[in-house]
Amino acid sequence: MYDDILIPTDGSQGAEAALEHAIDIATQWEATLHALYVVDFRVARSGPLREALRDEGREALRDVEVTGTQAGLSVVTEIAEGNPHEEILEYVSERGIDVVVVGSHGRSGIDRLVVGSVAERVVRLSPVPVLTVPEPGGD
Repeated sequence: MYDDILIPTDGSQGAEAALEHAIDIATQWEATLHALYVVDFRVARSGPLREALRDEGREALRDVEVTGTQAGLSVVTEIAEGNPHEEILEYVSERGIDVVVVGSHGRSGIDRLVVGSVAERVVRLSPVPVLTVPEPGGD
């Protein structure tokens, strides 16, 4: 049923919770796990902040790759730059993703006020099923 599963990650606890579910589903269906980190150009167009976000993305993707590989999965990782929900949806369309597993809460505080809810937009606009996973102990 599922050959390709996407886990958008921002390195947050919500993304980590979603990863557990994505690995369970990918293992059950012997699917490829895709991990995507998006550097939000609205937050950092250039300079040191952009590079810091790319470094954060590499670390978040490395964590997904290690965890997925240890579970016996094939893992594909990518960093994109742009508007997060648009980049996620573009990845879904271009890579033939069958399901997206996303944390219902990622970054919080001022980032959330500025950026809005990526998960909500993905749920609303995705052409494929989206599983939202709440952060452990979240509200």
